[in-house]
Amino acid sequence: MTKARVSPCSWMFAIVILCMTLFGQSYAQLKVGFYFNKCGTNNVEQVIFDIVTAAFQNDRTIVAALLRMHFHDCFVRGCDASLLLDGSTSEKNAGANASVRGFELIDACKARLEQLCPGTVSCADIIAIATRVAVFQAGGRWYNVETGRRDGTISNVIEAQNNLPGPTVPVANAITLFNSKGLNVTDFVLLLGGGHTVGVIHCNFFLDRLYNFQNTGRPDPSMNTTTLTFLQSQCPPQGSSNFVFADQTRGSEFRVDKAFYDAIRQRKGVLQLDQRIAQDTLTASTVNRLSLTGDFTFQFHAAMIKLGRVGVLTGSQGQIRRNCHRVN
Repeated sequence: MTKARVSPCSWMFAIVILCMTLFGQSYAQLKVGFYFNKCGTNNVEQVIFDIVTAAFQNDRTIVAALLRMHFHDCFVRGCDASLLLDGSTSEKNAGANASVRGFELIDACKARLEQLCPGTVSCADIIAIATRVAVFQAGGRWYNVETGRRDGTISNVIEAQNNLPGPTVPVANAITLFNSKGLNVTDFVLLLGGGHTVGVIHCNFFLDRLYNFQNTGRPDPSMNTTTLTFLQSQCPPQGSSNFVFADQTRGSEFRVDKAFYDAIRQRKGVLQLDQRIAQDTLTASTVNRLSLTGDFTFQFHAAMIKLGRVGVLTGSQGQIRRNCHRVN
C-alpha cells in the first residue's frame, strides 16, 4: 500500500464519517457514527478501514469472504456475530458455513480496537463495517453503515442449517425466507447478485448441473453450452477440490458490479439458484432491470443497509464480547 494511494482515501473517509455523524442518521437504536468520541481520539471506522484495505491489497477474494460472512451471520439470529462463536454445536459447523472464512481479519480488527478502547466495539459492528470497506475497495459504492449492534451469546448449528438457503432452493422458497427477515424480492436479487459478483464456488456445489442434472444423466439444459464446456473442463465428473469464479464475466471476477446479472441473462449462472432468478417470473424482471440499467450501483448499498438491520441486538441486549470467538 503506497502512501499516495492511502492518504486520499483516508482523507475522504474522515470527511464522510464527519458528515454522517453531523447528520445524525439512525434506524431504531442503530446509528451512523455510533462510535464517534467513544474510543478516545481514535476513529473506530478508520481503524477498520485501514486494516481491511491492507488485507484487500494482499487478497482480493476477501471481499467475497466478508460478504458471505455478513450474510450468513445476519440470517441466523440476526446480525449478532453468533457465526464467530466457537463450539462443537455452533453455527460454524453447519455445512453451509464450511466455506466461510475471513475470521482472522475480524480478529485483527477486534484486537486492535481492544487495545485502543477495551470493551467498546462489538464484533457484529466490525463485520458490518469491514464488509462495507471491502465492497468499496472492490468498486462498489460507499454506503453508510449504521452501528450500535451488540453481540449475541448463543450459536446453534441447527438454526444455521434451517435458515441458510442452499444453491438448489426454489426461488419462491428463497423469497419466503428473505421475507421472514424483513427483506423483499428486490433485496433478495440484489444481495444474491452482490454476493456472487465476486469470489469463487467450489465444484461440488454445482457438479450435478454439469453431468447429472436432476438424475437425468445429462447436463442442465438451461446452461450456456460454452459455459458448460468450460466448467466441465474445470470440474471433472468424479469431483475435485477445484473452484471457478462465481461471476463468469471475464474481467469482472473481483469487482462488485452488475456483470453478474449480464452473465445469468446469457445463461452463464454457475449455481442453479443463480440461473433460476434470471428465468423465474418472480425475479426475471428485476434481473433484467439490473442488467440493462445502472440501478445496481445505487440499490445494492441500500439492500446491504437493510441486511445489517436484521435481528440486531442493541441497548442493553447481548454483550460486547472481548473475544469474538467466545462469550464473556
